[in-house]
Amino acid sequence: MSQIVFVYGSLKRGWALHHLLQSSQFLGPASTQPLYRLFDLGRYPGLVEWPSGLSITGELYQVDADCLAVLDDAEGVAEGYYARREIRLLPPAPPAHAWFWLGPVTGCPDCGDRWPRNTGGSF
Repeated sequence: MSQIVFVYGSLKRGWALHHLLQSSQFLGPASTQPLYRLFDLGRYPGLVEWPSGLSITGELYQVDADCLAVLDDAEGVAEGYYARREIRLLPPAPPAHAWFWLGPVTGCPDCGDRWPRNTGGSF
């Protein structure tokens, strides 16, 4: 069984964890409905639902169950850092899931609509 996932941080092309998606199909860029915020948590961002949200930019991938388990592990789902759940994307994007940050964001810099803000490259 496969799943479509929306990635917005270190899983994107050119970033530290992208190699975890190498066996997956890249479906293209996508943006969320304006319901979320990205916060800079240091070496990675945290996506949260937010009352004054923005449309976050990212990438869509079709992943298999094995890859999904690897991604959940990389995102610390079992440890309670992130939770994978449905994310609302702008049409015509298909339904997808993303990893939502479960920790506090007080004092963390707001990333705007993308991470990293106005920079590029790898770690």
